[in-house]
Amino acid sequence: MTDPQPALEVLPRDISAYREGNTGIDYVHRFESGQPGPHVLINALTHGNEICGMVAATHLLDSGVRPRLGTLTVSFAHVEAYNAFDPAKPFDNRQIVHNLNRVWSDEWLDGPEDSPELRRARELRPVVAAADHILDIHSTSQDVVPFWVYPDFERNARVAMAIGLPPVHLVMPSGLGSGTPLIQHGLHAGADAPGAAMVVECGQHFKQSAADLATEVTLRFLAHFGLIDRAGARPEADTQRRFELLQTHVIQSEDFRFVRPLIGFETFAKGELIATNGPDEIRAPCDDCTIFMPAQRVIVGREAVYLTKPL
Repeated sequence: MTDPQPALEVLPRDISAYREGNTGIDYVHRFESGQPGPHVLINALTHGNEICGMVAATHLLDSGVRPRLGTLTVSFAHVEAYNAFDPAKPFDNRQIVHNLNRVWSDEWLDGPEDSPELRRARELRPVVAAADHILDIHSTSQDVVPFWVYPDFERNARVAMAIGLPPVHLVMPSGLGSGTPLIQHGLHAGADAPGAAMVVECGQHFKQSAADLATEVTLRFLAHFGLIDRAGARPEADTQRRFELLQTHVIQSEDFRFVRPLIGFETFAKGELIATNGPDEIRAPCDDCTIFMPAQRVIVGREAVYLTKPL
């Protein structure tokens, strides 16, 4: 499996001007309204080559968006990886050592290991913990329809439905199964969490449409919680498609292979072979098993594929 060279419609820009925020943590900006209300975190660049989040975050800062109530925090997470972007190898700077979106457990954050991702997660830990609501902005390697990802709590589904974009939802009854993402750090993981914590996957990393969607969803997210005034189109109930995450498979062998090229949203019948993972087989656990985010390169230890069923 190899990554084809994508069209680079949106490229990284120099964001060093945003380094000095007002929180004592590099690349973290906080704005307090002085009025009672929720604390909303907009988080960009959890992965270094997912540029759409940078576009949305800089739009907020460049246009002077300020909350009319509550508190707004804007953060650029993995700037070190972002700055390692090479247009000749645009998929290589997702991370440096660890996946920054899988290390948000106490075991990792309080453990002995060290990496650029762990150092940054430890810096950002109080930022994430302080937020009532979190929007973590991501994008995908393949040009597939955008979608939400969130733990299967009503508080998250309600927000996704109200915002309306994107109209596809990947819900996680039991987490990702391959580590702890930022949106499930600490209190955000539980049924009694302070509010919604959600990932939006905005489309292919380097497409202008992904950057546009990231900005639109960000503004709708802020408006939903009352931090800004903004009217937006709302969805029809029958336009929403929801999928439940059933299994997360991790690449165990350099001999990992899908049975055919996959980009995402392909379906398989129950028992149908999807991939071989060294000596093991990955088969569909149900009819209409729908593929999310199949790996485009073989890297042992990284996620191979998410298997879901439509709800």
